[in-house]
Amino acid sequence: MSLKYEKKDIYSNFDEANVENAMSYAKSYMNFLDKARTERLAVEEAVNILENNGFISLQEKDNLEVGDRVYFINKEKSLYIAVIGSEELVKGVNIVGAHIDSPRLDLKPMPLIEKSGAALFKTQFYGGIKKYQWMSIPLAMYGVIYNKEGEKIKIAIGENEDDPVFTIADLLPHLAKDQMKLNANDFIDPEKMSVLVGSLKDKEAEEKEKETVKSNILKILNQKYGIEEIDFARSELSLVPAFKTKFVGLDKGLIGGYGQDDRVCAYATIRAIIDAADEKQIDKTMIAMIVDKEEIGSIGTTSMSSRAFDMFVNKLIEKTNSMGVDKLEVYYNSRVLSADVTAGISPEYEEVSDIQNGSEIGCGISIEKYTGSGGKYDASDANASYMSDIMGVFDRGNVAYQVGTLGKIGKGGGGTIAYILANKGCEVVDCGTPILAMHSPFEVSSTFDVYMTYLAYKTFYKD
Repeated sequence: MSLKYEKKDIYSNFDEANVENAMSYAKSYMNFLDKARTERLAVEEAVNILENNGFISLQEKDNLEVGDRVYFINKEKSLYIAVIGSEELVKGVNIVGAHIDSPRLDLKPMPLIEKSGAALFKTQFYGGIKKYQWMSIPLAMYGVIYNKEGEKIKIAIGENEDDPVFTIADLLPHLAKDQMKLNANDFIDPEKMSVLVGSLKDKEAEEKEKETVKSNILKILNQKYGIEEIDFARSELSLVPAFKTKFVGLDKGLIGGYGQDDRVCAYATIRAIIDAADEKQIDKTMIAMIVDKEEIGSIGTTSMSSRAFDMFVNKLIEKTNSMGVDKLEVYYNSRVLSADVTAGISPEYEEVSDIQNGSEIGCGISIEKYTGSGGKYDASDANASYMSDIMGVFDRGNVAYQVGTLGKIGKGGGGTIAYILANKGCEVVDCGTPILAMHSPFEVSSTFDVYMTYLAYKTFYKD
């Protein structure tokens, strides 16, 4: 028996039945990823899945009993889910929490301009991106816009085969001599990341009228959606990559697609709470959540920092007739998995990873004791006893896991929602899927890590 710690390849230790299960799960996840292109769409698809598995809105229940399955939608962009157990809430609950926002391009409040015979939408990037990766790729637009009557209009352009797409026209290399002298952070001016939306002039415009291409685009939008230019100020419109999720590699051992950070963990969380509830007698109440705004600091009404989650827990206390129970005591006795991805060791950039403490794709879900950067600044640092608890849960459940950190010290860093739940008094540790090319328009995960992430969260709920 070796005393050494070694990462174990999942595929090599899977029999044919497990390989088949992993591939089936991967296909269902890829289907979810293609539908859940924004946080609003992720919530909509999650609710569809939940309702097909016996979950109902919390508002429909006056009293909650053991086995009840409920959800609460927070302002269309985050979602809290619970399955009621037989134990009193004061003894704590098991929570898995992921986020559903991903880096993207948002339209500015008044985005439409005309320059050099083209109409463009001005954008503001959301989250941490390498700006050059978003140039010269097909983009789709999703979101909502309200007209002056207050009616909500859903927008989805670029998802169907016959839909047009959008793009940012990068500068050709023949004229990019000065641009290419700049460093990678500066050579793309974010104010020049405007997407092409049209080039045809309004034939009915008067000769003296300026910006006739812009006028034509406004006409098209008015005819299709009944909106005017001012209505952009009442909108939430985002541009995301227009390509679909695909298997990567001849062996289909990898999955490539947009938004895997962190919808890979979000989907696993949803599936895990459903299947755990189906497979076990429920002792400890299970909570799952998929939240918004993590990529920009978890600030806002739909983020993990929102008191809306406290309201949800208060409703659970009230409707299980647990009046007098302090939600802070519930938190104090609860266990949490902060379900967020981490950086996989990049084959061509191994130098930024501490290999011994890095996460290798194909070797299972990654447990990260702490996040943050530098001297653990802005970190959530799990207690040793809780690390032991979770590792024991996974060992008993035959979950393939590895222990990692996010790169070498001084090379960067990052955070998750873990610190927010830790500040409430919960025991919490980060636990998620290793990803290559994280925050790019086409992130890559291991087919088998994706499946193991789901098994890990289900095992946590069932333990």
